[in-house]
Amino acid sequence: MATLSLTCSLPLQPPSSSQSQSRKLIDSIVSTPFQYSSSSTTSSNGSLKPIVVDGDPPTFVSAPGRRIVAVGDLHGDLDKARCALETAGVLSSDGQSLWIGGETVLVQLGDILDRGEDELAILSLLKSLDIQAKAHGGAVFQVNGNHETMNVEGDYRYVDNGALDECIDFLEYLDKCERNWEEAFVSWCAVSARWKQDRKVSQNYWAQWNLVKRQKGVIARSILMRPGGPLACELARHGVVLKVDDWLFCHGGLLPHHVAYGLERLNREVSRWMKGPSEENDSPQIPFIATRGYDSIVWNRLYSRDGPELENYQLEQVQYLLEETLQSVGAKAMVVGHTPQPMGVNCKYNCRIWRIDVGMSRGVLDSSPEVLEIRDNKARAIRSTRDRSNELQVADYT
Repeated sequence: MATLSLTCSLPLQPPSSSQSQSRKLIDSIVSTPFQYSSSSTTSSNGSLKPIVVDGDPPTFVSAPGRRIVAVGDLHGDLDKARCALETAGVLSSDGQSLWIGGETVLVQLGDILDRGEDELAILSLLKSLDIQAKAHGGAVFQVNGNHETMNVEGDYRYVDNGALDECIDFLEYLDKCERNWEEAFVSWCAVSARWKQDRKVSQNYWAQWNLVKRQKGVIARSILMRPGGPLACELARHGVVLKVDDWLFCHGGLLPHHVAYGLERLNREVSRWMKGPSEENDSPQIPFIATRGYDSIVWNRLYSRDGPELENYQLEQVQYLLEETLQSVGAKAMVVGHTPQPMGVNCKYNCRIWRIDVGMSRGVLDSSPEVLEIRDNKARAIRSTRDRSNELQVADYT
């Protein structure tokens, strides 16, 4: 298990006797370096203790004393993404793409791809913010959603035509950067708007978007996103589940059998598949338990279902599964995206589950951006306009 910086974490909650078996299964995952005897979140000089990351991709994070903000599905809408990040208090509003979050930890819950035309620009922006955040004692984490895994698999059913154009533009820009991936990828968010504008001007002299151009876009996307492609390898840096202190983050929802399989193992296998064939594994398989099926981590909607279709006994069963999952990993609550919530960010099951996909993208519900803020184990949903933010809900965990 990869460990960065000094290891420390909040102590795990003791399991109940009915869940001892699930706890035994996770004992091998949660290692002793993640525990510390002191409850203090500051070092001897008064500053916050360093962020500790365990796992590759990151799986367990200790960020004592820090504010955590979570952002749901963005689906290729750069304008709404910027608005959400401004609402979260981590992005400057002057258009300079500067990190202003200090030591904040930002978690984005996946589904950046599909339904919008500025996917690569959003990924680039988050990468740039991560670099800046680390210099200020903060961090940016992402978890992959079902639309990330679908695209690596070659499923382009929900790809916007403008997103295919962006893939073509980016490959040309990569050539201009002399194939320096890091330079091109990090700087793309700063230049993508100009490339888009130049493309639209030149398109005025040509026929409307046609099949030949779409084929070119599909080829460009495949070069970037197929297993082993440069963008697939970028996505492989992120897992499908992340635990930050007492909070669990994933796109669809974690279940007891996922915990039993092993959280680091799940992240590692998805990452290896995205990276493509290697000397160690010449044909990595798609990890079904994480990326396929109605109960996989990225597709699960069990915790987001509402309405009369669920009877009381079914709700009780769902709550039992949620409680078992949370206790098995020592978490107070889980935060998920994936299923748009027309009523906005909300919680259920005694606020043990937070649903934060508000469908903000113009390709989904075109709703006002909302984010979840977690501070001292208190969570609140914040809804934003460009000029003001309104607190919607606060839940206090004791």
